[in-house]
Amino acid sequence: MQRLAFVAALVSSSIAVTGCASLSDAGPAAAPDYTPIQTQSHPRAALYVDCIAQATAARAYGYAEDDGNVRLLFTCTGAPARAFYNGLAARSAAIGSEIQTGGRTFRMTERVERDMFGVDYCSTGGANDFTCVVSLNTGAALLE
Repeated sequence: MQRLAFVAALVSSSIAVTGCASLSDAGPAAAPDYTPIQTQSHPRAALYVDCIAQATAARAYGYAEDDGNVRLLFTCTGAPARAFYNGLAARSAAIGSEIQTGGRTFRMTERVERDMFGVDYCSTGGANDFTCVVSLNTGAALLE
C-alpha cells in the first residue's frame, strides 16, 4: 500500500508540473470497453477444468498473497493431475520448465523467474503420485 501511495503521489506531482503543457496535446481519455470477452474452446482447457473440479469437490483450495498480489490455488491429485502433468510434457520441454528437485519432477506452465507464485504446475514422485496446482488471479476482491 505504501508503494501504491508513493506512485500515486509521484504521478500527481508529475501531472501538476506537466499538466498545462500536455493538456492541449492529449485528447479525452477513451471510455472503458465493457463488451464481454469472446471465448473459444480448446481441448487443453479441460486439463484446468478437471483439476479445478476435483480440487473443488475435495475442498483442496486456499489463497496465497505475495506483495499485494492475491491468488486462489486449487490443488488436484489422481487422474486429473496425471492428465495435466502429461499434458504439460511438450510445453515444459519447449520452454525449459521441467525440473527435478526434492525427489519430484515438476512441470510448469511458464518458466519460473523468482518463485512458484502465480505459476501453474504439476509434479510427480513416480508411480501414481501426481499433484497439480492451478493459480487463479483473484486480486484483492478475494480478501475484502
